[in-house]
Amino acid sequence: MRVTPTEIPEVLLVTPKVHRDERGYFLETYRADRYVEAGIPASFVQDNRSRSTKGVLRGLHAQRRRPQGKLVQVVSGRIFDVAVDLRRDSPTFRRWVGATLTADGAEQLWVPPGFAHGFCVLSPTAVVEYKCTAPYDPADEMRIAWDDHEIGVRWPVEAPVLSEKDRTAPRLDDWLDLLPWRAQAA
Repeated sequence: MRVTPTEIPEVLLVTPKVHRDERGYFLETYRADRYVEAGIPASFVQDNRSRSTKGVLRGLHAQRRRPQGKLVQVVSGRIFDVAVDLRRDSPTFRRWVGATLTADGAEQLWVPPGFAHGFCVLSPTAVVEYKCTAPYDPADEMRIAWDDHEIGVRWPVEAPVLSEKDRTAPRLDDWLDLLPWRAQAA
């Protein structure tokens, strides 16, 4: 597997080795010892899967008291995946990185605790799976406006399909006093 740091070094693009032949393909989607060696020191406690149609945008989401690290991969289709640094004392606070993940390429994005996460679907449909380092807690959920101009994510969709919660999500500035994370603790 190949691990490539992004412009925010803690966010990693993982490209597993895919063994292909006339029968199809095989790959390891996760092996704890190799991921720890690659700088992903995570213990995963929950797996999630979503299926979405073209133009759906999910995000930006985080949890405040029990932040989740996420290892994101696409099982079917193609997405644009985004991580936003929410660690207040980080030199990359409010910055975002994005990567196109595809089922055929088998890429994964490691989004560490202390980051918001979101993605939009570029193919007719996409199935996305992600491993989480903390369980989902609806009472701890934090949603940030997908189009927050202070963050400035350049989404590759003009009129995304949003849930009501994502459509009415506050700006990051509305959460500033509640952000508990520090770069050293993430």
